[in-house]
Amino acid sequence: MRHLMNPLDFTVEELDKLFDLADDIKANPAKYAHACEGKKLATCFYEPSTRTRLSFEAAMLNLGGQVLGFSDATSSSASKGESVSDTIRVISGYADICAMRHPKEGAPMVAAERSGIPVINAGDGGHQHPTQTLTDLLTIRALKGRLGSFTIGLCGDLKFGRTVHSLINALIRYPNIHFIFISPPELKVPDYITDLLCEKGITYEEVIRLEDSIAQLDLLYMTRVQRERFFNEEDYVRLKDFYILNKEKMSLAKDDMLVLHPLPRVNEISVEVDDDPRAVYFKQAQYGVYVRMALILTLLATVDESGNGIQ
Repeated sequence: MRHLMNPLDFTVEELDKLFDLADDIKANPAKYAHACEGKKLATCFYEPSTRTRLSFEAAMLNLGGQVLGFSDATSSSASKGESVSDTIRVISGYADICAMRHPKEGAPMVAAERSGIPVINAGDGGHQHPTQTLTDLLTIRALKGRLGSFTIGLCGDLKFGRTVHSLINALIRYPNIHFIFISPPELKVPDYITDLLCEKGITYEEVIRLEDSIAQLDLLYMTRVQRERFFNEEDYVRLKDFYILNKEKMSLAKDDMLVLHPLPRVNEISVEVDDDPRAVYFKQAQYGVYVRMALILTLLATVDESGNGIQ
């Protein structure tokens, strides 16, 4: 039995196989329509989510499986004080695989240690969001044709953004990546990440103004400033509109630069950018379904050695 807690739980070679499987699912959905017949996915979401929860549910339904679970802590026995360990032990008797989101860092790992079924970390606090990272990597590979040899700008909340932390840790395994971190000083990327980049000899820059670096970028990864990660409303209000990507800024970018965003978007990308062919964040959300389908199949061992869905 295997779990996914961190994007680094899979080797680069295993990720290649996973992405190849996701590509095949995208190209041949009917081939996998019954691959998880008789299987159940439990979605245990202690924190609100739209894309992650629904894409997991869509993924399992597309594979012919079924879904059960809860969408917030108040509708589970957590509201009565039940521990994550006890919840997963119970759910292990009801489902074949579990996707868990929790506001406390490490909670899905605690669940995995007590679980009788594979557990997927669907986001834990400001720590990790591995399936979003798999989505990001698949999107980049599909639309850029490679993972490596590019300059990527990460813009916005780089301090609390778990999607940013996961993506950086995943990308450092690929060659010739140059990072540009774009944030106000209060939301700069944590020191442990820049220390890691220095240790591995990976180049990076830290800037405040998006306009100063957008022309260099092959990829721009925008993030929202997250109200739920702030200790006071005053700091959130002061920083929430620090970056707004609009047509004027896009005019400074390369013709083939891609704009990604884990969503939800608030104000950080103007809706006028949506029609720009370089804006791929809605495609990115769709790729999330394919990669989660591939992940479910892989963790349930319902693919054969050639990567084909078992019919």
